[in-house]
Amino acid sequence: MELGNQIRRLRFEQGEMSQQELADSIGVSRMTIYSIEKGKYTPSTLLALKLAQVFNTTVEHIFFIKSSED
Repeated sequence: MELGNQIRRLRFEQGEMSQQELADSIGVSRMTIYSIEKGKYTPSTLLALKLAQVFNTTVEHIFFIKSSED
């Protein structure tokens, strides 16, 4: 199983927020946002909560488990 997310979609729904703008708002690097969006990095609980706060939604709305069907 993998962790999926809707960060890219949410950024564009928030007036086409850039990765850098999002990173600045939660105190991480742009590369961290890029890595989370691409599924290469799993954020800490604190970081996930900060993202939810920025997007005014729940962590469950941002992140989901992708099941791989063999």
